[in-house]
Amino acid sequence: MKIVSIAILRYGRDVEEPVMLTQACDLSSLGFFQRSGVRELLTFFSKLMVKRTEPGTRQTVQHNEFDYNVHTYVRADGLSGTVTADMEYPARVAFLLLTQLLDQYATELSGVWERETRNEVIAFPPADQALVQYQDPAAADKVTKIQRDLDQTTEILYNTIDNVLARGEKLDNLVERSDELSRQSKMFYSQAKRANSCCLIL
Repeated sequence: MKIVSIAILRYGRDVEEPVMLTQACDLSSLGFFQRSGVRELLTFFSKLMVKRTEPGTRQTVQHNEFDYNVHTYVRADGLSGTVTADMEYPARVAFLLLTQLLDQYATELSGVWERETRNEVIAFPPADQALVQYQDPAAADKVTKIQRDLDQTTEILYNTIDNVLARGEKLDNLVERSDELSRQSKMFYSQAKRANSCCLIL
């Protein structure tokens, strides 16, 4: 999972095209001569997506040729943002990042961004920091981290019954020898085991 670009733009009635206020890119995986061309494409896609997204809405558009998603959020006041990330990056985390970053941008640069008409003239270090911090969505987002931990716990639980049994011991033998299980429970276990073993699909 990887974020390639975070862009903050302005789009409203007073400008014909979206204005790229701030952009942070991680193009380190590309060759030196490819970087400027890819950066131009990222800027183009960000502007296009902001232009085609209704104010007050969010959308994710899949770019199949490059295997990337462009997550776009256009606020009602015209402040907009895009996160361009690979297909595996969770949309929920991308929109969380955009919401937090745009709120911070609007607060810290109030009265500045609303009047800007030139591209990439506003330095905003939190965008560069977010590009690094959000590369691992689980580390940046508590819900994703909890989900990952739950998945790992579930995997551990699936393996537990085999690990609990002593070497050479079988669950069938333990069920038969148990004094705590009723005769009916033992019968149910045997029938369920037979039913499950005879219904294998090849």
